[in-house]
Amino acid sequence: MDDLPPLRDVIAAHDLRAEKKLGQNFLLDLNLTEKIARQAGDLSGVHVFEIGPGPGGLTRALVKSDAAHITAIEFDPRAVEALQDLKEAAQGRLDIVEADALKADLLPLAKTGQIAVAANLPYNIATPLLIQWLEMIYDHPGRVRSMTLMFQKEVAQRITAQVKTKSYGRLSVLSQWLCETKICFDLPPAAFTPAPKVTSSVVQFVPKEKEQDAPAFKAVEKITEAAFGQRRKMIRSSLKDYADLFEDCGLDETKRAEELSVDDFIKLAKARL
Repeated sequence: MDDLPPLRDVIAAHDLRAEKKLGQNFLLDLNLTEKIARQAGDLSGVHVFEIGPGPGGLTRALVKSDAAHITAIEFDPRAVEALQDLKEAAQGRLDIVEADALKADLLPLAKTGQIAVAANLPYNIATPLLIQWLEMIYDHPGRVRSMTLMFQKEVAQRITAQVKTKSYGRLSVLSQWLCETKICFDLPPAAFTPAPKVTSSVVQFVPKEKEQDAPAFKAVEKITEAAFGQRRKMIRSSLKDYADLFEDCGLDETKRAEELSVDDFIKLAKARL
Protein backbone atom coordinates (compact mmCIF):
# COMPACT_ATOMS: atom_id res chain seq x y z
CA MET A 1 0.00 0.00 0.00
CA ASP A 2 2.80 2.43 0.89
CA ASP A 3 4.29 2.03 -2.59
CA LEU A 4 1.17 3.28 -4.37
CA PRO A 5 1.60 6.59 -6.23
CA PRO A 6 -0.06 9.80 -4.96
CA LEU A 7 -3.68 10.17 -6.05
CA ARG A 8 -2.88 13.18 -8.24
CA ASP A 9 -0.40 11.01 -10.15
CA VAL A 10 -3.05 8.32 -10.56
CA ILE A 11 -5.45 10.93 -11.98
CA ALA A 12 -2.83 12.23 -14.39
CA ALA A 13 -1.71 8.78 -15.54
CA HIS A 14 -5.26 7.70 -16.39
CA ASP A 15 -6.56 11.06 -17.63
CA LEU A 16 -9.15 10.85 -14.86
CA ARG A 17 -10.54 14.39 -15.04
CA ALA A 18 -13.65 14.74 -12.90
CA GLU A 19 -16.78 14.72 -15.06
CA LYS A 20 -19.63 16.97 -13.99
CA LYS A 21 -22.20 14.72 -15.69
CA LEU A 22 -21.04 11.86 -13.44
CA GLY A 23 -21.26 13.99 -10.31
CA GLN A 24 -17.54 13.49 -9.66
CA ASN A 25 -15.69 15.53 -7.03
CA PHE A 26 -12.58 13.69 -5.87
CA LEU A 27 -11.42 13.72 -2.25
CA LEU A 28 -7.63 13.46 -2.35
CA ASP A 29 -6.64 14.24 1.25
CA LEU A 30 -5.84 10.81 2.71
CA ASN A 31 -6.18 12.17 6.25
CA LEU A 32 -9.82 12.99 5.47
CA THR A 33 -10.53 9.70 3.76
CA GLU A 34 -9.12 7.83 6.76
CA LYS A 35 -11.31 9.95 9.03
CA ILE A 36 -14.37 8.85 7.05
CA ALA A 37 -13.29 5.20 7.24
CA ARG A 38 -12.82 5.49 11.02
CA GLN A 39 -16.28 7.03 11.33
CA ALA A 40 -17.71 3.82 9.88
CA GLY A 41 -16.77 2.15 13.17
CA ASP A 42 -15.73 -1.45 13.71
CA LEU A 43 -15.62 -3.11 10.30
CA SER A 44 -14.09 -6.43 11.37
CA GLY A 45 -15.90 -9.31 9.72
CA VAL A 46 -17.89 -6.91 7.53
CA HIS A 47 -18.05 -6.64 3.73
CA VAL A 48 -17.82 -2.94 2.89
CA PHE A 49 -19.27 -1.46 -0.29
CA GLU A 50 -18.02 1.81 -1.70
CA ILE A 51 -19.85 3.66 -4.46
CA GLY A 52 -18.00 5.90 -6.91
CA PRO A 53 -14.42 5.40 -5.67
CA GLY A 54 -12.89 7.57 -8.40
CA PRO A 55 -9.07 7.46 -8.04
CA GLY A 56 -9.41 5.51 -4.79
CA GLY A 57 -8.76 7.85 -1.85
CA LEU A 58 -11.44 6.40 0.40
CA THR A 59 -10.82 2.95 -1.06
CA ARG A 60 -7.25 3.04 0.25
CA ALA A 61 -8.51 3.92 3.72
CA LEU A 62 -11.04 1.08 3.64
CA VAL A 63 -8.38 -1.41 2.56
CA LYS A 64 -6.29 -0.29 5.55
CA SER A 65 -9.26 -0.90 7.87
CA ASP A 66 -10.26 -4.19 9.50
CA ALA A 67 -12.95 -4.84 6.87
CA ALA A 68 -13.10 -8.47 5.78
CA HIS A 69 -13.63 -7.47 2.16
CA ILE A 70 -14.24 -4.33 0.11
CA THR A 71 -16.18 -3.99 -3.13
CA ALA A 72 -15.92 -0.71 -5.01
CA ILE A 73 -18.68 -0.09 -7.56
CA GLU A 74 -17.63 2.35 -10.27
CA PHE A 75 -19.48 3.51 -13.38
CA ASP A 76 -16.51 5.26 -15.03
CA PRO A 77 -14.22 2.80 -16.90
CA ARG A 78 -11.29 5.23 -16.53
CA ALA A 79 -11.54 4.92 -12.75
CA VAL A 80 -11.91 1.15 -12.95
CA GLU A 81 -8.59 1.02 -14.78
CA ALA A 82 -6.99 3.51 -12.36
CA LEU A 83 -7.90 1.28 -9.39
CA GLN A 84 -6.16 -1.85 -10.65
CA ASP A 85 -2.86 -1.17 -8.84
CA LEU A 86 -4.77 -0.68 -5.59
CA LYS A 87 -6.63 -3.93 -6.20
CA GLU A 88 -3.33 -5.77 -6.58
CA ALA A 89 -1.93 -4.14 -3.43
CA ALA A 90 -5.04 -5.20 -1.48
CA GLN A 91 -4.04 -8.85 -1.95
CA GLY A 92 -7.48 -10.30 -2.64
CA ARG A 93 -9.51 -8.12 -0.25
CA LEU A 94 -10.72 -5.65 -2.91
CA ASP A 95 -13.03 -6.20 -5.87
CA ILE A 96 -13.72 -3.53 -8.47
CA VAL A 97 -17.12 -3.82 -10.15
CA GLU A 98 -17.88 -1.69 -13.19
CA ALA A 99 -21.60 -1.02 -12.87
CA ASP A 100 -24.33 1.54 -12.41
CA ALA A 101 -24.81 1.77 -8.63
CA LEU A 102 -28.52 2.46 -9.09
CA LYS A 103 -28.88 -0.99 -10.65
CA ALA A 104 -26.49 -2.84 -8.34
CA ASP A 105 -27.89 -5.28 -5.77
CA LEU A 106 -25.32 -5.28 -2.98
CA LEU A 107 -26.31 -8.26 -0.86
CA PRO A 108 -25.72 -10.97 -3.50
CA LEU A 109 -22.16 -9.63 -3.83
CA ALA A 110 -21.46 -9.87 -0.10
CA LYS A 111 -18.93 -12.43 1.10
CA THR A 112 -19.88 -12.02 4.76
CA GLY A 113 -23.17 -11.96 6.66
CA GLN A 114 -23.06 -8.27 7.49
CA ILE A 115 -22.31 -5.40 5.16
CA ALA A 116 -21.56 -1.71 5.52
CA VAL A 117 -21.63 1.07 2.96
CA ALA A 118 -19.05 3.88 2.99
CA ALA A 119 -19.02 6.36 0.14
CA ASN A 120 -18.45 9.88 -1.11
CA LEU A 121 -21.64 9.66 -3.14
CA PRO A 122 -22.00 11.27 -6.57
CA TYR A 123 -24.34 14.16 -5.75
CA ASN A 124 -26.58 13.57 -8.75
CA ILE A 125 -27.67 10.10 -7.58
CA ALA A 126 -27.20 10.37 -3.81
CA THR A 127 -30.89 10.63 -2.86
CA PRO A 128 -32.20 7.73 -4.98
CA LEU A 129 -29.31 5.58 -3.75
CA LEU A 130 -30.16 6.36 -0.15
CA ILE A 131 -33.82 5.43 -0.60
CA GLN A 132 -32.79 2.22 -2.37
CA TRP A 133 -30.52 1.27 0.56
CA LEU A 134 -33.12 2.20 3.18
CA GLU A 135 -35.46 -0.25 1.48
CA MET A 136 -32.66 -2.85 1.58
CA ILE A 137 -32.35 -2.26 5.35
CA TYR A 138 -36.11 -2.70 5.70
CA ASP A 139 -36.19 -5.89 3.62
CA HIS A 140 -33.14 -7.53 5.23
CA PRO A 141 -33.08 -6.82 8.99
CA GLY A 142 -29.70 -7.27 10.60
CA ARG A 143 -27.70 -7.43 7.39
CA VAL A 144 -26.49 -3.81 7.32
CA ARG A 145 -24.23 -2.78 10.20
CA SER A 146 -23.87 0.86 9.17
CA MET A 147 -23.80 3.34 6.31
CA THR A 148 -21.33 6.23 6.33
CA LEU A 149 -22.22 8.48 3.42
CA MET A 150 -21.28 11.90 2.14
CA PHE A 151 -23.96 14.26 0.82
CA GLN A 152 -24.37 17.92 0.06
CA LYS A 153 -24.84 19.57 3.44
CA GLU A 154 -28.40 20.60 2.53
CA VAL A 155 -29.33 16.95 1.92
CA ALA A 156 -27.60 15.87 5.13
CA GLN A 157 -29.66 18.43 7.05
CA ARG A 158 -32.85 17.06 5.50
CA ILE A 159 -31.91 13.52 6.53
CA THR A 160 -31.31 14.47 10.17
CA ALA A 161 -33.91 17.26 10.53
CA GLN A 162 -36.31 17.31 13.45
CA VAL A 163 -40.07 17.70 13.20
CA LYS A 164 -41.41 21.27 12.86
CA THR A 165 -38.29 22.52 11.08
CA LYS A 166 -37.91 23.77 7.54
CA SER A 167 -35.59 20.94 6.51
CA TYR A 168 -37.85 18.18 7.88
CA GLY A 169 -39.36 16.12 5.07
CA ARG A 170 -39.63 12.79 3.31
CA LEU A 171 -35.94 11.91 3.71
CA SER A 172 -36.11 12.74 7.43
CA VAL A 173 -39.03 10.37 7.99
CA LEU A 174 -37.73 7.44 5.93
CA SER A 175 -34.20 7.69 7.34
CA GLN A 176 -35.14 8.19 10.99
CA TRP A 177 -37.84 5.52 10.89
CA LEU A 178 -35.26 2.86 10.05
CA CYS A 179 -31.97 4.27 11.36
CA GLU A 180 -30.30 6.35 14.01
CA THR A 181 -28.82 9.21 12.01
CA LYS A 182 -26.26 11.89 12.75
CA ILE A 183 -24.08 14.36 10.89
CA CYS A 184 -20.49 13.46 11.78
CA PHE A 185 -18.61 16.39 10.27
CA ASP A 186 -18.60 18.84 7.37
CA LEU A 187 -16.10 19.17 4.55
CA PRO A 188 -15.51 22.51 2.79
CA PRO A 189 -15.53 22.78 -1.00
CA ALA A 190 -11.74 23.24 -0.98
CA ALA A 191 -11.31 19.64 0.23
CA PHE A 192 -12.37 18.37 -3.21
CA THR A 193 -10.98 18.37 -6.74
CA PRO A 194 -12.65 20.12 -8.45
CA ALA A 195 -14.17 22.17 -5.65
CA PRO A 196 -17.99 21.96 -5.65
CA LYS A 197 -20.06 25.06 -4.93
CA VAL A 198 -21.46 23.63 -1.71
CA THR A 199 -20.27 22.28 1.63
CA SER A 200 -20.49 18.51 2.09
CA SER A 201 -21.40 16.51 5.19
CA VAL A 202 -20.69 12.95 6.28
CA VAL A 203 -23.77 11.26 7.72
CA GLN A 204 -23.79 8.02 9.67
CA PHE A 205 -26.77 5.63 9.61
CA VAL A 206 -27.06 2.82 12.15
CA PRO A 207 -30.08 0.58 11.44
CA LYS A 208 -32.64 0.14 14.22
CA GLU A 209 -34.21 -3.16 15.13
CA LYS A 210 -37.19 -3.68 12.85
CA GLU A 211 -40.64 -3.60 14.44
CA GLN A 212 -42.60 -6.83 14.06
CA ASP A 213 -45.69 -4.95 12.88
CA ALA A 214 -43.84 -2.48 10.65
CA PRO A 215 -45.88 -1.17 7.71
CA ALA A 216 -44.65 -1.82 4.19
CA PHE A 217 -41.78 0.40 3.05
CA LYS A 218 -43.72 1.41 -0.06
CA ALA A 219 -46.69 2.43 2.10
CA VAL A 220 -44.55 4.87 4.09
CA GLU A 221 -42.95 6.13 0.87
CA LYS A 222 -46.41 6.79 -0.57
CA ILE A 223 -47.69 8.68 2.47
CA THR A 224 -44.59 10.86 2.83
CA GLU A 225 -44.53 11.62 -0.88
CA ALA A 226 -48.16 12.78 -0.75
CA ALA A 227 -47.70 14.77 2.47
CA PHE A 228 -44.50 16.59 1.58
CA GLY A 229 -45.41 16.99 -2.09
CA GLN A 230 -47.90 19.59 -0.80
CA ARG A 231 -46.11 20.50 2.42
CA ARG A 232 -47.74 23.92 2.83
CA LYS A 233 -51.23 22.46 2.75
CA MET A 234 -53.03 21.02 5.76
CA ILE A 235 -53.07 17.24 5.87
CA ARG A 236 -56.85 17.21 5.34
CA SER A 237 -55.90 18.25 1.79
CA SER A 238 -52.47 16.68 1.18
CA LEU A 239 -53.48 13.39 2.84
CA LYS A 240 -57.17 13.41 2.01
CA ASP A 241 -57.02 9.74 1.03
CA TYR A 242 -56.18 8.97 4.68
CA ALA A 243 -58.67 11.38 6.27
CA ASP A 244 -60.84 8.57 7.62
CA LEU A 245 -57.89 7.43 9.75
CA PHE A 246 -56.97 10.78 11.34
CA GLU A 247 -59.21 10.46 14.37
CA ASP A 248 -58.11 6.92 15.22
CA CYS A 249 -54.47 8.00 14.87
CA GLY A 250 -54.97 11.10 17.01
CA LEU A 251 -54.05 13.46 14.18
CA ASP A 252 -55.33 17.02 13.82
CA GLU A 253 -56.46 17.52 10.22
CA THR A 254 -55.38 21.19 10.32
CA LYS A 255 -51.72 20.26 10.82
CA ARG A 256 -49.20 20.39 7.99
CA ALA A 257 -46.84 17.58 7.03
CA GLU A 258 -43.85 19.13 8.79
CA GLU A 259 -45.81 19.02 12.07
CA LEU A 260 -46.28 15.23 11.98
CA SER A 261 -43.63 13.18 13.76
CA VAL A 262 -42.01 10.09 12.32
CA ASP A 263 -44.22 8.03 14.63
CA ASP A 264 -47.32 9.83 13.31
CA PHE A 265 -46.50 8.80 9.74
CA ILE A 266 -45.81 5.20 10.76
CA LYS A 267 -49.04 5.08 12.78
CA LEU A 268 -50.95 6.29 9.74
CA ALA A 269 -49.33 3.71 7.48
CA LYS A 270 -50.14 0.92 9.95
CA ALA A 271 -53.76 2.07 10.18
CA ARG A 272 -54.16 1.57 6.43
CA LEU A 273 -53.03 -2.09 6.63
